[in-house]
Amino acid sequence: MKHPINTVLIVGLGSIGKRHMRLIKKLIPHIRLIALRHDKNSLGENEPAIDATFFNLDAAIKEKPDLAIISNPAPFHVSTATQLANSGIHLLIEKPISHTLEGVANLISVCRDKNLKLMTGFNLRFLPCLRFFKSSLEKNIVGKVLSVRSEIGQNLEKWRSGLDYSSSVSARKELGGGALLELSHEIDYLLWIFGDIKWVMSVLSKQSDLEIDVEDSANILMGINSGNQDNKITTASLNIDFIRHDDARNCFAIGEAGTLKCNLLSGSVHIMKKGEDNWKKIFSEPVDQDYTYSYQLRNLISSIEDHNELEANGEDGLKALKVIDATRHSSKLKKIVEIN
Repeated sequence: MKHPINTVLIVGLGSIGKRHMRLIKKLIPHIRLIALRHDKNSLGENEPAIDATFFNLDAAIKEKPDLAIISNPAPFHVSTATQLANSGIHLLIEKPISHTLEGVANLISVCRDKNLKLMTGFNLRFLPCLRFFKSSLEKNIVGKVLSVRSEIGQNLEKWRSGLDYSSSVSARKELGGGALLELSHEIDYLLWIFGDIKWVMSVLSKQSDLEIDVEDSANILMGINSGNQDNKITTASLNIDFIRHDDARNCFAIGEAGTLKCNLLSGSVHIMKKGEDNWKKIFSEPVDQDYTYSYQLRNLISSIEDHNELEANGEDGLKALKVIDATRHSSKLKKIVEIN
């Protein structure tokens, strides 16, 4: 039986909340949109797409939304989402699913018991170049993958033009900031493409003079079990930072028959085959962030209405968070930490 979505609650109307608002209205023009906000001063903002604004979660729940999009800061995700789930409301939670493991497994359990959809907002799973990269590796285009290199670097000061970076969520520990949490898409796509991460060895640090109270750099070595018959662990490295001036977002899969490279900023995939000296472009599609968020919403809506499978569920969010938790412990303990 089809379960149409009529009312959507957006929790938090920052930049990502407003993007969801705009895109879901485009996908379902007749949708009723309501918002939960923490700042009553924001009432002065003109958001014509929002039909009603609330500053109390109980009041918003009484409106009986079918779906809630959780886009407030990460430390408030689980408490908000659990209350909504207990009220029978489907969920899309922006990444990371939370800032710590506390309460996440219980939230997943509540959603399972109530037959609710719980999506984690890993929208890069819908990025065309990354999907091509994944499918190419599944076709053994470079043979058995021996090693993986992943990097994401961009300077925090130029992320959001016109805004003070030092007061942003990214810069503040109390709001779930820091390079590791803010740029955790990379951890998810490594899990999604290459397999379970079994151990990590990491260094988290603040290298710059940025006015932040969180790490601006994370350097992580990982052991990935790709599920090959020999059960051999593949080594991967992940470098994340807020300080790089030449924006970069790449993943390299080094295989027995060549190297495959995905540039997530240009939307291209290149290959250098064994014995050759030059890269060959085998895929290119300009990156459109609206596209990935739109198809993420399409997947969620079809999952709710037509019972299709979610591309990134609550368990995927928990998996990534376990890697984040182990990474923090490894940096603190200065040793390898295994992940159950």
